[in-house]
Formats: sequence, C-alpha cells, structure tokens
Amino acid sequence: MQLSPQAAKAKAERDLAYAKTDDRRKKKAENQRLRRAALKKGIDLTGKDYDHTKGKFVSVKANRGEYGKGTRS
Repeated sequence: MQLSPQAAKAKAERDLAYAKTDDRRKKKAENQRLRRAALKKGIDLTGKDYDHTKGKFVSVKANRGEYGKGTRS
C-alpha cells in the first residue's frame, strides 16, 4: 500500500526526527563499533544485527518482537 504524498512527507519527517534522537544515535554508534570489531576478527555478520538487549549478534528475524513477549506498552 502506498502512502499519499502528504502522508509520505509526514512519515519521512517523523522517521528523521526519530533517527536523530540521542538514544538512536548511541545505539547506531555502538552497533558500528561492534560490527567493525567483529569484521576485523573475521566473524561473518551476513543477515545479523546487534541485539542491544542480549548483547550479541543475532539474526535479523530473531531481533524483532521482544522474544515472544509481544509489544511493550
């Protein structure tokens, strides 16, 4: 489903504002440091993301959904 131009613009603004939050920037910087370090060690990170809760790299699929707890309120 495609958003209307007005809705797409509003979503882009919301997404950018979220991406610039301190929490998001810290996680992104942490992820970059860890990925670069893992690649130097020769670890294959294909299809993996860093899970900030577990503190390790997991599959993209596993890194969604709060591990069976559903969404947080």
